[in-house]
Amino acid sequence: MRAFLSLTRAMFLGFIRDRMTLFWAVLFPLMFLVVFGGLLGDQGASKLPVAQVGEVAALDRMPPEAREALEQSVAIEKVTDEDEALREVRDGDLAAVVSEDGDRLVVQYSQADQVAAARVRATFQGIVDAANVARTGARPTYSLDTRQVEDESLKAIQYVTPGLLGWAIAMSATFGAATNLVNWRRTGLLRRLRLAPVRVSSVVLARVGVSLVVALGQTAIFISLAVFGFGLQLTGSWPLVLPLVLAGTLAFLAVGLLAGSVSRTEEGAVGLANFIVLPMAFLSGSFFSLEGAPDWLQAVSRLLPLRHLNDGMLDVMVRGQGLEAVWQPMAVLLAFAAVCTLVSARLFRWET
Repeated sequence: MRAFLSLTRAMFLGFIRDRMTLFWAVLFPLMFLVVFGGLLGDQGASKLPVAQVGEVAALDRMPPEAREALEQSVAIEKVTDEDEALREVRDGDLAAVVSEDGDRLVVQYSQADQVAAARVRATFQGIVDAANVARTGARPTYSLDTRQVEDESLKAIQYVTPGLLGWAIAMSATFGAATNLVNWRRTGLLRRLRLAPVRVSSVVLARVGVSLVVALGQTAIFISLAVFGFGLQLTGSWPLVLPLVLAGTLAFLAVGLLAGSVSRTEEGAVGLANFIVLPMAFLSGSFFSLEGAPDWLQAVSRLLPLRHLNDGMLDVMVRGQGLEAVWQPMAVLLAFAAVCTLVSARLFRWET
């Protein structure tokens, strides 16, 4: 136990004394949080999934040409359960629910994706205007009533923070494990540890423990900056982020061990870690939404551990979901960690 504590202390002090490591693990991802939190760009124009409840004359009586043009940007599905449809809007599975109330076209949407929300309002305002123009000379028949399904105080930073936090955790754990392993092998530290009266398990647990502490620190810094700097509002289930962060750290530690096991130099380890983590961040929705991506790309994305980490954190931090949103991402992350660890063990070398 004393050896384990001594190793943990030495590794942690080595981490905080390395300014470059601190920059890449903490400050660099925070720069992205500040940039994305302050300046959110257009995410592209994907087809909006919309549920229609009951008869809606403005939609049902549209001319065929207008209907065909509408379906280029909106996918309308008729449903009977309005409450279930609204739940899907809150969860991000639908862009809006459309119904008719007398002479009003009622559109209930989510502000989670501000670009999609603006497109919903503009699209259905156009439909209302077209219906009124079609009745030339008559009093306007339809008016538009748009309603946000959640608290209007929600801001876009709530949907940026989980993805960037997941990317930061992946980058820190992967780069730290890969470069440390190669550096220890190159300097002969691994060989000395192997010959020292210290169990290999103590060395591994010490390295894992330091990585978990660093990840929790990253989480605290990210959430604090988002809350106090950009107005992030956490849901009641937000503490469930912590087990997700720990599981994600283990998964990407295993990825880093794999990269370090097959690399001979620190430069090679950094390059391989970059080759793995950066494309994964883009394919997992860390920087932008994948709603408009092709089906095959969505399928590839769901095979990546970072996608499950990002989705899990979004569900508990923003959408207010509970344990049901955590267990599946954690199971995927831990299974991924186990597989990568087994592969790393077969490829691991004590010396160059």
